[in-house]
Amino acid sequence: MQPASEPFSLSDPTALVGRTVGVSDWITIDQSRIDGFARDTGDAQWIHVDVERARRESPFGGPIAHGYLTLAIVGSTIMDILIKPAGVKVAVNYGLDRVRFLSVVKAGARVRNRLVLSAVDEKGGGLLLTTQNSIEIEGEQKPALTAVALVLVSN
Repeated sequence: MQPASEPFSLSDPTALVGRTVGVSDWITIDQSRIDGFARDTGDAQWIHVDVERARRESPFGGPIAHGYLTLAIVGSTIMDILIKPAGVKVAVNYGLDRVRFLSVVKAGARVRNRLVLSAVDEKGGGLLLTTQNSIEIEGEQKPALTAVALVLVSN
């Protein structure tokens, strides 16, 4: 992970607002991960799980990750980039304000999250962090998705 030059801290929570806080490590979205997500969610559409058919019939030349699988990576990478380094004891997903799926993630591709801290507000005795997330695909110009995610933190 590539952290910001100064880490986010609960002692000065607004210090990094408007800046890139960090970039996650690359995560491989292999067929096994896609199949597991399909099994766990019940979304077994052929474009994700039928490798041979996807190679023959898909406009993408093979299977692709579920959009929601790619979106799920936002939560874990926010933890790795922002929450754990800050020593936050409790972090709860508060919601999403905007999600846009911009590019497909082909099976075998690597993705990472580039996170910008866009706001810090007091909320219910804790802090509500608003983050802008861009899930980048290795070797591609356009990200897989962008999402504004909200996380409620407290110590």
